[in-house]
Amino acid sequence: MLGITAYAKPKSKFVTIDGVNLIQPNGKKLFIKGTNLGNWVNPEGYMFGFQKTNSYWMIDQMLAQLVGPDETAAFWKEFKQNYITRKDIEFIAAAGANTIRLPFNYKSFTDEDYMGINSNQDGFALVDSVVTWCRDNHLYLILDMHDCPGGQTGDNIDNSYGYPWLFVSEESQKLFCRIWLEIAARYKDEPVILGYDLMNEPIATYFEKEYDKLNPLLEPLYKRVTKEIRKVDRNHIIMLGGAQWNGNFKPFTDWKFDDKIMYTCHRYGAGSSKSSYQDLIDFRDKTGLPMYMGEIGHNTDEWQEEVCKTLEENNIGYTFWPYKKVDNSCFNAVKRPVEWDSVIVKFAESDRSTYKNIRENRPDQAVACRLLREYLNNIKVENCTPQVSYIKSLRLK
Repeated sequence: MLGITAYAKPKSKFVTIDGVNLIQPNGKKLFIKGTNLGNWVNPEGYMFGFQKTNSYWMIDQMLAQLVGPDETAAFWKEFKQNYITRKDIEFIAAAGANTIRLPFNYKSFTDEDYMGINSNQDGFALVDSVVTWCRDNHLYLILDMHDCPGGQTGDNIDNSYGYPWLFVSEESQKLFCRIWLEIAARYKDEPVILGYDLMNEPIATYFEKEYDKLNPLLEPLYKRVTKEIRKVDRNHIIMLGGAQWNGNFKPFTDWKFDDKIMYTCHRYGAGSSKSSYQDLIDFRDKTGLPMYMGEIGHNTDEWQEEVCKTLEENNIGYTFWPYKKVDNSCFNAVKRPVEWDSVIVKFAESDRSTYKNIRENRPDQAVACRLLREYLNNIKVENCTPQVSYIKSLRLK
């Protein structure tokens, strides 16, 4: 008995993997239920009500054309202060969630110009705050590099230049690995963090003619960055998303190249029955590793409830997208200021391809500034409208 006790494996203070399950430090299974803090530090146009102006750099450019660079920088700084606060995390916890996924842009950890700051970015300060708020509210946190150096997707969601340049750029890959190494070094001993979601939705479906070229590059890059992370952090789970919107897992062959990896899928617009997710279930069962739905949503409450039931029955945890945006289909709806559409959205969607067009389409600056200030007030959680039926449809409280 003394011998057995001496060699007994100590309990981990981190979430661990046991076959297809996630296990908490208390020994209980963790079934992920939660939301994504989308738009906070990786702005997307549709969450402001824009369509054409749909990535951060486009929004930033539009705002500078609208109210000038100084007002734009001030807007982004206050946006980050107001969009997600301790009160938002308390709201999410009170809704019954147990996990939050935090999408971020790699630029938040560099000296590149981003969201009102052109040096000494605040990425670590923001993550530190969320870690504290999650710890205080008994929530797990997943860190998701939503926008990778060079762009991993090739569409607006990665804030890049229309092609997944990450996979063909050695400099971008070096930066990608360096940032994850720095993140891992800082948070290696933080059990609130469930894991690292290495890159969001790599290689969009628009590059079908190049799948044979691009898809085989995905797993080797995952291995490369995982090797860097493991130099400093043996504690946290590594999450690997499939190609083509986190939906195609065929490019993976070496399923267990690390002893703490799992897979993460996304699926929008599918049905609600098991058959719509059978390929994900089959891959999970083949690998014998956990599968987690990092993003899903933007549908009816009835559909969402059926999907959540299907995912629960098949042991696939989920974080719905997103927590907050204008209008609805989220936990907390942001109210559009009066004249938002007729002034801000109208300018954002106008033809601004020439300086002449910018001058002719630009609305009154005082009106624009007033509407932006109103919007910044409206995004505070106390001024949002909780979407109660939406939250209930996620089988939360």
